[in-house]
Amino acid sequence: MFNKILIANRGEIAVRIIRAARELGVGTVAIYSTADRDALHVHLADEAICVGPARSTESYLNMNNILSAAVATGAQAIHPGFGFLSENSKFARLCEEMNIKFIGPSAKVMDMMGDKINARAEMIKAGVPVTPGSEGEVHTTDEAVKIAEEIGYPIMLKASAGGGGKGIRKVNNVEELVPAFEAAQAEAQAAFGNGAMFIERMIFPARHIEVQILGDSQGNVIHLGERDCSLQRNNQKVLEESPSVAIGHTLRNEITAAAVKAAQHVSYENAGTIEFLLDESSGKFYFMEMNTRVQVEHPVTEFVSGVDIVKEQIRVANGNELSVKQKDVTFSGHAIECRINAENPKFNFAPSPGKITNLFLPSGGVGLRVDSAMYIGYSIPPYYDSMIAKVIVHGENRFEALMKMQRALLEFDVEGVITNVDFQLELISDPHVVAGDYDTSFLGNVFLPEFQKED
Repeated sequence: MFNKILIANRGEIAVRIIRAARELGVGTVAIYSTADRDALHVHLADEAICVGPARSTESYLNMNNILSAAVATGAQAIHPGFGFLSENSKFARLCEEMNIKFIGPSAKVMDMMGDKINARAEMIKAGVPVTPGSEGEVHTTDEAVKIAEEIGYPIMLKASAGGGGKGIRKVNNVEELVPAFEAAQAEAQAAFGNGAMFIERMIFPARHIEVQILGDSQGNVIHLGERDCSLQRNNQKVLEESPSVAIGHTLRNEITAAAVKAAQHVSYENAGTIEFLLDESSGKFYFMEMNTRVQVEHPVTEFVSGVDIVKEQIRVANGNELSVKQKDVTFSGHAIECRINAENPKFNFAPSPGKITNLFLPSGGVGLRVDSAMYIGYSIPPYYDSMIAKVIVHGENRFEALMKMQRALLEFDVEGVITNVDFQLELISDPHVVAGDYDTSFLGNVFLPEFQKED
C-alpha cells in the first residue's frame, strides 16, 4: 500500500479522503491556498503545503505547484477528489510521466470519456443506447440549425468539454437556437477553453439516473446500483437518493448492465459514474455522459451498498483487486443526500461567504452522516464553491429516510452566514418529493417558483 498520498483538493472532499487514507494506514499531504491556511483539511492531514494564492487558477489548478508539492513531500500518489483537476487528462498524464500515481482512470480513458462527443461515439460502439444527435463537433450556428432540423425540437446544446451545468442550453424552436448557441459556446470557451458544441434531442420529461461503477487493473468491473439525481437547478444537482423510485427490478438490471458494459468497453479503472436520462413514459434510457471521478453524492451509494468508494479508489490505484465481486454486493434500505450551501435561495441562490459564528451539525442515531469541513470561527472564503456540508441519511425504507432527513435538517443550525437549509427542508417535505413524483423539470418549474414567492 502507498505510504503517502497527496490530496489535490480542499473542503469536505479533502477531509473525506484524508479520513479514508488514515483508516487504511496511509499518510496524507494536504495542499492549500493562502485563503485556506486555516481550513480543516490542513489541520487534519499529516503534512500540509501551500501551493499558491487564493485564486484557484494559481493554487488548486496550478499543476506545476501541485506536482512540486508531491515531489517535495515524497507522496507516491495524488487523489484529485472532484472538481478542480479531477477530470483533467493533462494533469493525469503529467502524474504518469513523473511516476506519481493518479488516483483515477488513465489520461487516455479520461480523454475518451471526458469529452462528450468522444464518449458518445464510444458508447455507440459499445452498444449502449444514446440519444439522437449530432455525430461530431458543431462549431457554427449554420451547422446547428441544420442538425436541429434533422433531429427535431426540443434540443439540448451541450459543451463538448467540461460540466457543472456550464455551456448547456435548452432550445425549443429555431428562433431560440442562434442566440442560445452563441451564448452556450461563449460560456464553454470561457469556462473550459473549448467552444466545441454538440446537439442532442431533448428527452423531456426525464429522470436523471446515474450508475456508480468501480473497475480495477485486473479487468474487474462492478456496479454499486443507481442514484436518482433528478432534483436539479440549472442542471446542477441539489438532492440525490438511492435507489430510484422510478425504476423497477427489470429496468434496474438493464441500466446497471449497460453501465458495466460501458465501463468494460473502455477498460475503465477506478471509480466512475455513467449518467443516463430515463424517459419514464417509454421506459427507455439513454447515455448522457460519464464522470471519470468520485461524485459529490457518492455517500448515498456507500450507505445502500456498504462499500467504501474512496478506500476502493486508493486500493485500486495501488494495484489491488477490488475488495468485492458483483455477486458479493448487496443493497439495503434507502439513502438520501442534501447539499447544504452558504447561499440565499430567496435571492437567486447568491453565495453567502462569511464567518461561521455558531455551528451545530445533526447527529445521533443509526444511519446519519454529515460530511463537512466547517467549524465555529471558520471564515468561508469567497473564492470557491459555497458548500458547507452534505447531510446523508439511511433508512430501512424511503419513508424512514425522508423522516430522518427532515429531523436532521431541523437540527442543523448555522449562524454567521445564510444557508439553504430551509430550502432543503421544504423540498424534502414537498408532497411530490415524498411521493417520488418528480423529474428534472420539477425543482425549477414547479417547486422553486412557489418557494421564492413565500415571505
